[in-house]
Amino acid sequence: MYRIAFAALLLASAATAQVPAGNTAPQPVPFVDTIPVAADTPYPGTITLDVDATDNARGIFRVKETIPVAKAGRMTLLYPKWLPGAHSPRGEIEKLAGLIITASGKRIDWTRDPIDVFAFHIDVPEGAKTIEANFQFISATKADQGRIVATPAMISLQPNSVSLYPAGYFTRQIPVQMTVHYPAGWTAAGALKAKVAGSTYAYEQTNYEILVDSPILAGRYGKTWDLSPRVKLATYADDPAELVATPAQIDAHKRLVEQSVKTFGAQHYDNYTFLVSITDRLGGIGLEHHRSSENGVTPGYFTKWDEGPGRRNLLPHEYTHSWDGKFRRGADLWTPDFRTPMRGSLLWVYEGQTQFWGYVLQARSGLVSKQDTLDQYAAIMALYDSQPARKWRDLVDTTNDPVISARKPKGWTSWQRSEDYYNEGLLVWMDVDSQLRQMSGGRKSIDDFARAFFGVRDGDWGELTYTIDDVASTLNAVQPYDWPGFLTKRLTEHAKGAPLAGFERNGYRLIYTDQATPSFKQGEKTRKVIDLTWSGGFIVGKDAEVTGVTWDSAAFEAGLRVGTTIVSVNGMTYTDDRMKDAIIAATTANTPIQLIVKSQDAYRTVALDWRDGLRYPRLEKIGKGEGGLDRLLAPR
Repeated sequence: MYRIAFAALLLASAATAQVPAGNTAPQPVPFVDTIPVAADTPYPGTITLDVDATDNARGIFRVKETIPVAKAGRMTLLYPKWLPGAHSPRGEIEKLAGLIITASGKRIDWTRDPIDVFAFHIDVPEGAKTIEANFQFISATKADQGRIVATPAMISLQPNSVSLYPAGYFTRQIPVQMTVHYPAGWTAAGALKAKVAGSTYAYEQTNYEILVDSPILAGRYGKTWDLSPRVKLATYADDPAELVATPAQIDAHKRLVEQSVKTFGAQHYDNYTFLVSITDRLGGIGLEHHRSSENGVTPGYFTKWDEGPGRRNLLPHEYTHSWDGKFRRGADLWTPDFRTPMRGSLLWVYEGQTQFWGYVLQARSGLVSKQDTLDQYAAIMALYDSQPARKWRDLVDTTNDPVISARKPKGWTSWQRSEDYYNEGLLVWMDVDSQLRQMSGGRKSIDDFARAFFGVRDGDWGELTYTIDDVASTLNAVQPYDWPGFLTKRLTEHAKGAPLAGFERNGYRLIYTDQATPSFKQGEKTRKVIDLTWSGGFIVGKDAEVTGVTWDSAAFEAGLRVGTTIVSVNGMTYTDDRMKDAIIAATTANTPIQLIVKSQDAYRTVALDWRDGLRYPRLEKIGKGEGGLDRLLAPR
């Protein structure tokens, strides 16, 4: 007893010693979470949601929401915070405005929770059977306010933005029926069925979880194609000329559905709709849902098809999520409501394997050619092989990035890392495929894993959760091996370069030449940059502004950073061609490339000491005959 008391006295003395004599030393004010925890019990009544989306010119959505109540007293309404697909607390609560809550026509004062600002507390008066919430969702009118979701020709409506829900219940237990009024003459598409009267859509009753997972794309100019008995392609555009698709283009989308079902062996939806917005006015998006996906592509999706793959990888990626991410979901990522924090430790499966299948399925379907797919692989491999951040930050830690940075721009992505579980995850799964093929003598592949893991319970569009042990045991059933050890190593290692061995086992190696591939050139054109990542370690965008610098590269050593403007190259005004010519000339020159650069209002001269010329990645086939990657990309 004496020793314990003496130790406590020493600790207290040490703590006190840190406070200068005479200074105040406050203690924290405790707080209690008064928001009810979600319970898996039915909500007593059906919420009705009426959304006026006719003010598309100003992007203002006016909402009237009627919520049944079972008793008087304290009640908490929540605005969706942790959003599926975002993997982070990115609900746009700042855009909710004008909230007035009434019961029987009498106003009820609300109080925002001081800890969780997405929660509103009210006291329901005696005798009230329903409460009514009226508010507006004030959507972004400029890109710096967030994603633009309303334009003169199109609306992207996500139900989570225009609704509140009662705390204390699993969202799947809250019945809801939504009606939306669109501008006159418009049509709308989505997974939910609706009764249509003019431009008013009364959607079928569902539960709140499904409602939030059922976005809508509406517009003045739209066209829909049936891709299969269960799957539709619904496209909207700023210009009706963008909706002219050839039969061959639509057939490629049909093969995407066909090849996906053959690959996974089941369909986890009753119906599925690709929502494709062809626009440079609506904010870009690529977001998965169980029975639909939001796919924002730039003009030319159909009309400039032959110029290169463009954004066509987006659709196979988001479609794959119906299996990987929506149906099979990491156990720590699934939540009972939109307030409970998500944990993304398995995003290397959710997003990484989805990224893997997105490229495979684009090739199997012919949506993107095999050669363009190989060239895109090369760019991914080279990028991750050139980034040194793996020295200090492992792959699994990047699954925290949606919460850490919420996709905000970074100055030194090659050293900070970003959501690398996407593309480095792809590399890991290629490694898995190559190991399966090698150990089984070519009898097994990742296709066998896909059918075992995703191809169960056809027609089930609930959520079947899993852990890393489930992933490893499914792999072990396909081919016995120390899969827990293999996956743990890949997720936590600090290797110098990216894990490229899977491609080599499957018959292709990464090389560099002085000529860019066609898909690489199109990528530069689309991004409006010259990408010199492997030719000195930097990227130059519009108005000669540096948009990327690789840590520890020649450009890094020269002092370049994001935001620097290159004024001149070897004494001549900067142009992209002069920059490339200077890099070529430096291979035989005795002096570094001289650049005058501007950072804010300061000018300086820097020396770019790079002597290896222009370098662009591509894949080179190893040996002769068909390899594992050739077989992987072949149609089923």
